[in-house]
Amino acid sequence: MLDKIVIANRGEIALRILRACKELGIKTVAVHSTADHTQKHVRLADESVCIGPPPSTESYLNIPAIISAAEVTDAMGIHPGYGFLSENADFAERVEQSGFRFIGPKAETIRIMGDKVEAIKSMKKAGVPTVPGSDGPLGSDDETNLKLGRQVGYPIIIKAAGGGGGRGMRVVHSEATLLQAITMTRTEAATAFNNDVVYMEKFLENPRHVEIQVLADEHGNAIHLGERDCSMQRRHQKVVEEAPAPGITKALRSEIGERCAKACQDIGYIGAGTFEFLYENDEFYFIEMNTRVQVEHPVTEMITGVDIVREQLRIASGMPLAYKQKDIKVRGHAIECRINAEDARTFIPSPGKVTTYHAPGGIGVRVDSHLYTGYSVPPHYDSMIGKLITYGEDRATAIARMRTALDEVVIEGIRNNIDLHRDIIRDANFEKGGTNIHYLEKKLDL
Repeated sequence: MLDKIVIANRGEIALRILRACKELGIKTVAVHSTADHTQKHVRLADESVCIGPPPSTESYLNIPAIISAAEVTDAMGIHPGYGFLSENADFAERVEQSGFRFIGPKAETIRIMGDKVEAIKSMKKAGVPTVPGSDGPLGSDDETNLKLGRQVGYPIIIKAAGGGGGRGMRVVHSEATLLQAITMTRTEAATAFNNDVVYMEKFLENPRHVEIQVLADEHGNAIHLGERDCSMQRRHQKVVEEAPAPGITKALRSEIGERCAKACQDIGYIGAGTFEFLYENDEFYFIEMNTRVQVEHPVTEMITGVDIVREQLRIASGMPLAYKQKDIKVRGHAIECRINAEDARTFIPSPGKVTTYHAPGGIGVRVDSHLYTGYSVPPHYDSMIGKLITYGEDRATAIARMRTALDEVVIEGIRNNIDLHRDIIRDANFEKGGTNIHYLEKKLDL
């Protein structure tokens, strides 16, 4: 077992990692910017190291500073959490080259999965269903691209191979605008991702976003932990997630989950990962793989009883998975609301001092947050300040508990999106389950 690790992140995920380390007897080093010296995990860690000023480029994205923190504290590994450097293959490579264990997959795996074109190729080879499309990068021959567009069928979407987070994509509804869309996406991709490779896919008009959680070790073992529905989104950013996904049968869950687990074995994947799919008309279509722990991992933990972060740490220590596929049982239902420091209508961030904070409680309620009364939310980072998760023996109970929990939570001093979540959880179509990825934006008239 690793005896000491650096937590190369901040906020609720840093606190989540710290708690898992304490359970396993692993000592922790919290790295932080000057703006984050009062964060809860910094106060609770065994050691802390300031790695730079508030801008993330000078602190949480500062690779030499993070590796130096591991060196001066004699840490054995580095956990990147999510965001920041978590899917940066160069970071993973430099961590390993410096003699530390990167708590995640190998650098070459991150590179393959970070390139959407290569990821799709790998998944097709492994038997994972993909969206019909170009099956590779688009070339520069206009006639070939126009012909390909006719074969795939409109509407189609042009995507940047190095894109992510909803950026680097453009929907095309007719042949007349295809070539212009390809040129514009290429230009944007080169600027944003330093990679101008683009590809084409069929644009599914009313899909759901359903993803499969996997765990794999270095001994060739791989399992899946069922699926999550993350369709409640705005501008490609998830707002509410739940597990299991409404309407997915046990047989279908097993079929797609087993394909994902096998794909992990085929590509030599190590660690926690998530296969993201568009789901429409009872069919799954792979879109990308996230090579890290997801923000929404708690809903899977609630329905399976598996501590995903704990497993990440065990896997990184060279230990085999603590579970076989037959051990994984999906029980009950869980829902997660992402709590952000932002205006509930305009979504403008709202940094500032939290004058009053009261967390909800009760049976089946979990709060993953670094907030406390008197804490000042800095303006330099993502606006998420916590996650509220409820569990019930069925979906109706999980929803009822979420309504109560949202009514109990108190966050004063800054604006937040609690009211938006209250509206969503009481929405009649959400109650029915199975809303598509466009539903929230249409509801909000965005």
